[in-house]
Amino acid sequence: MEQAVFTTLTMVRDGAGNVLLQNRQGVPWPGLAFPGGHVEPGEAFTEAALREVYEETGLVLDDIRLCGVKQFTRDDGSRYVILLYRAASFHGRLRSSPEGEVMWAPRDGLERLPFARDMAALLPVFERDDINEFTYCEEGKKWTNKLL
Repeated sequence: MEQAVFTTLTMVRDGAGNVLLQNRQGVPWPGLAFPGGHVEPGEAFTEAALREVYEETGLVLDDIRLCGVKQFTRDDGSRYVILLYRAASFHGRLRSSPEGEVMWAPRDGLERLPFARDMAALLPVFERDDINEFTYCEEGKKWTNKLL
């Protein structure tokens, strides 16, 4: 039986051309990323995404939509699955958390920021309806990513 770990990432847009970023601290995946985190045992995926965004940013999402998945096989053979969401309506007061400082950044030019590894390559999954998945595959002795 295959083992899996489930996490979430959520792209939040503000309606003025900005997206919400978190400068992740003290994690094995540092740099700028969207808010997200682990799905607790028995927790619904969408509820986990809503909870993580609130815990890390103080924002309550009024709309949320599953838009894709990122997945890869870990060294122990388990699958690591990141469920990707997007939202454009929210309320609450923006605040940072111990997991990192949060900030709005213009979507234009986002790829040039110091993202966490592979975040820039992951953007099409959040934004394009014809791409559903970001996965890693081994070609020869080299790992590459693929958009499907």
